Amino acid sequence: MGRGGALVSRDAGSPVSDATGTAPPAGGRFVVGNAWDALDGVWPELPPLVSVVVVHYRQQAELDRTLAALARQSYPAERLEVIVVDDGSPTAPTVPDGVRLIVQEDLGFRLSAARNVGVAASSGSVLCFVDADTSPEPDYVLRLTRLPALAPEAVTVGQRKHADFAGVLGGGGGAGAGAGAGVQAGGDGAVPVSEPVEVAGPAHELEQPRWLQQAYGWSADLLHADDRSYRHLIGAVTCCTRWFFDQVGGFDESFTSYGGEDWEWAHRAWLAGGVFAHVPGAVAWHDGPDWAGRAAGAGSGSGAAASVASAASVASAADREDEEARRQAEKNGETLRLADLIAVRGSRGFGVRSRAVDVCVELVAAAGTPISAGAAFVAVDSVLAAMPDVTVVVPDDVASVFEADQRVLGRSTGAAAAGLGSARVVVTFDGPVRVLPAVEAGGSDDARVQALAAAVGLGDDVARDLRTATDAVGVGSLGTVELVDRSGRVLVTVESRRAALRARRWGAGVAFVSHRASVDWLTPVTGEPSVAAYLGGWG
Repeated sequence: MGRGGALVSRDAGSPVSDATGTAPPAGGRFVVGNAWDALDGVWPELPPLVSVVVVHYRQQAELDRTLAALARQSYPAERLEVIVVDDGSPTAPTVPDGVRLIVQEDLGFRLSAARNVGVAASSGSVLCFVDADTSPEPDYVLRLTRLPALAPEAVTVGQRKHADFAGVLGGGGGAGAGAGAGVQAGGDGAVPVSEPVEVAGPAHELEQPRWLQQAYGWSADLLHADDRSYRHLIGAVTCCTRWFFDQVGGFDESFTSYGGEDWEWAHRAWLAGGVFAHVPGAVAWHDGPDWAGRAAGAGSGSGAAASVASAASVASAADREDEEARRQAEKNGETLRLADLIAVRGSRGFGVRSRAVDVCVELVAAAGTPISAGAAFVAVDSVLAAMPDVTVVVPDDVASVFEADQRVLGRSTGAAAAGLGSARVVVTFDGPVRVLPAVEAGGSDDARVQALAAAVGLGDDVARDLRTATDAVGVGSLGTVELVDRSGRVLVTVESRRAALRARRWGAGVAFVSHRASVDWLTPVTGEPSVAAYLGGWG
């Protein structure tokens, strides 16, 4: 897989979508939460025009196999468009008639830019992304495009399997030693391009990444996806509508090395209200092992053969240790980059803050009722005591109270607007409300798991504390939690960005459900509070 200008580029830190007001395509359907199983057995009346974007860099043999596989698709040929984007290979690839080729200048590894260029040149209402070294079985496009053709927010991922098409892992030696680096794989060990991939793949199958198969298993093929399921979408076998791609924004072109760009895009797609589904029957075969199973060179996009040849050159134990350390440092670089852009728990640091905002709390003053500095301090301090990692937005007239704390922003600042516009969850305080400390010290290590389980049944466990409520919304069918006092007054509203965007598209309360819970750990700050009593613990 390969390494520009693009129509739909995105700078890190920009809002989830620059087109959130765009109505869904006519005839499109919604599902509640992520419940795509409501559309099981349903097929579109007319097959949409599908654009397959294939990104290539110095892999002519692999590209030949993939284009041959695309020519054998069961999907109607007149409804299928294939676009190859070459990312600056020394020699441009050759493609058969009917396939559009776009050649870009070699400015380094620019997979994101290449995909974006392919999308900009496409005509289809549904997009499939395939890498040059990933060859689909005949029913791949038909199966993978079904859900997006029905539900425009659907993002589907196929079953990427791995095979030794180059013929080097079984001892084929020099035949494919350069295949991944752009040399035609034509030796005795290489599988002929003419051999159907649905036959050649199983015959030369390599081990699949177990962690990914396990994830698809416990999530029922992503039916039970959550805020970290972006890790289970693989860019080389992903499909979505053009409308939703434009809603999310293109792949982040600041990713200029192997890995991470697909997960970052998938996370934004989830926040934008995406419906994630794994389609195990949509099989595509990657030439070579998974990244984790490769040796040196895997990060260069050079393919299986180069990886194996490089592995053979690592002779001594010391060399192997150095190579493992280099690969781990490379992976750490990707993880650190994503930790800065994806602020959900389990992806970000425990203490170090990310650039991205995960939960944004807004303290809103009622019309004609300004909030005093003391009341604002009690409310904001109690929130930050309960959730130190949140960003808090306050009215401008009390912002100076929190000048020393960078987590607290005045409402009119650009940073406040960005936080409220991009956060996974927005928590709105209707006036100053104090978050009371938990009665019991400590907490369960699996609190998030319990919160997600409770959200399925919409039990009051989702509102046992502020953290639990912010973890639960946006997962399953739960979009919003209203926290009320004993009189029924709404004190705090916890709303996921997914629910807010889906409500704009389909109407309030249809694509996600709301839950109201009476809680005793929130109390309004009335009158002018004694800050000294609050700090001293006697009031």
